[in-house]
Amino acid sequence: MRRSTRLAAVVAVFALALTGCGGKKEVEKAGSDALCAKTGDGPKIGLAYDVGGRGDDSFNDLAAKGVRDAAKELDATCTEQEADKGEPETAKEERLRTLAEADHNPVVAVGAAYAVATAKVAAEYPDITFAVVDGFTEAKNLTNLSFTPEQGAYLAGMAAGLKTETDKLGFVGGVKGPVIDPFAAGFQAGAKSVNPKVKVEFKWLSDALDDKAFKNIPGGRTAATALFDGGADIVFHAAGESGNGVFEAADTADKWAIGVDADQYLGADEKFKDNILTSSLKKVDVAVIDFLKAFEAGTVKAGFDVYDLKRDGVGYSTSGGHIDDITSQLDEAKAKIIAGDIKVPNTL
Repeated sequence: MRRSTRLAAVVAVFALALTGCGGKKEVEKAGSDALCAKTGDGPKIGLAYDVGGRGDDSFNDLAAKGVRDAAKELDATCTEQEADKGEPETAKEERLRTLAEADHNPVVAVGAAYAVATAKVAAEYPDITFAVVDGFTEAKNLTNLSFTPEQGAYLAGMAAGLKTETDKLGFVGGVKGPVIDPFAAGFQAGAKSVNPKVKVEFKWLSDALDDKAFKNIPGGRTAATALFDGGADIVFHAAGESGNGVFEAADTADKWAIGVDADQYLGADEKFKDNILTSSLKKVDVAVIDFLKAFEAGTVKAGFDVYDLKRDGVGYSTSGGHIDDITSQLDEAKAKIIAGDIKVPNTL
């Protein structure tokens, strides 16, 4: 069904590279390259990654991109710290303390798993400014960079509801809870808004915010394969690096997959590009850049800084041209969400 479009996908990639199309914005990839310059007169940024670390083509890579882009503009330096597999809460605290003790300011922690640890450490270092992506705790020197992922997922769900040929859709989530549930709820609501006959089946990879949830390519592949075997022709994942397994399953089944956080068409293996319908965007890089610029300007505010459709903090991607015929419908819904005419649920 999609294999016949492989040549077209390759041509489209070259066309994008030549025309710019607003600039190709790939997420940063893991590698030996340093994230920031070794010297600089700007801030000394500490960056603590969530499970999966740099190289997940998603959440962590977007945070890395935000730090890298801001560091160039602010002449900043930075230090990266990776999470260890199956680590205890105390390990997160010590990682943040290590960055604080080495005079990093600000310190950015990536992921809700850091929320409690960051609030505790922030209280110990009141002169250092902290931020947590998807945080939910409070301290006088802590900013929670928050999102409304259900809004972007709603638009991705609309795309799936309009494109499905079986009226069966699938969702692979890393773990149930307040971080991933909004993706699932928004996706289902969006799909049903344009196709009431649609049924969405949900599969979860873990019971905790751990490697099994977000760094589990075989698990993602197995879950997606089961959904495709059950009749789904489009599967949306919100599972970090585990989503690469969903793309593999979509390629094998010759079905559609939907990416998450980043525009995953851009960073995908070439053979998966004609299987990625769209991505539900969660622009972690934008939030991180804004936070670091505000820190440099002395305008950082503690509490919750929310990125929604109105702030262009979430959305959907059009790379590959697979949904060009329905973008007008999606954009109409986007405008209604921004205006408050459509209320998107964030729980199932």
